[in-house]
Amino acid sequence: MTIRLPLAGAAIGLLLLSACSDTPPPTEKKAAEPAKPAEPVAGKYALYQMYTAARGVLGADIEPVKMNSIILAGVKPERGKAAAWQCTFVSPRAGKARTYTYSVIESEGNLHKGVFAGQDETYSPARGPKSFLMAAVKVDTDEAFKTAMTKAADYEKKNPGKPIMFLLEKTDKYPDPYWRVICGESVGTSNFSVVVDASTGEFKQVLH
Repeated sequence: MTIRLPLAGAAIGLLLLSACSDTPPPTEKKAAEPAKPAEPVAGKYALYQMYTAARGVLGADIEPVKMNSIILAGVKPERGKAAAWQCTFVSPRAGKARTYTYSVIESEGNLHKGVFAGQDETYSPARGPKSFLMAAVKVDTDEAFKTAMTKAADYEKKNPGKPIMFLLEKTDKYPDPYWRVICGESVGTSNFSVVVDASTGEFKQVLH
């Protein structure tokens, strides 16, 4: 009996040493990386985000009638893109219209990050604005901006740093929907804008 006790103690000691050696070293916690600032997006990306949401509510026959960019002070501007967009879709079959917004951040004016839907409104093709096919919008806003700036070089020199807005719509004047590239904070206050075909990318007109 007196011989076995030391042996048992040694065995226990070995087991404890083995258990200690198998314990993994403590891992250091990495500091969380700071969140990247929100970046503006091109018009077609925002349009398709809103279209997907609207199609699930209004139906498969929906078409856009008007989309415009929104300038947000909390997002660094990038010409050819925007921090927020607003688009109205219509369903002739259902006789309804609904306006959606897409924003990269939460902001004032009932703007929410991602897609946000407004309320249903009545719509009549005979009295309402002209709708157009989603497939007709082949040219994105960054491309339209580049085309517009070829006609706005002199204006840019005289008015440096003007904000840029975009308006997408269709009228009887042109067969395709068009991007109106607006120099200024709104259509009403702008004294210079360029119309670019949203299907072909061709320059159409300068508006003063």
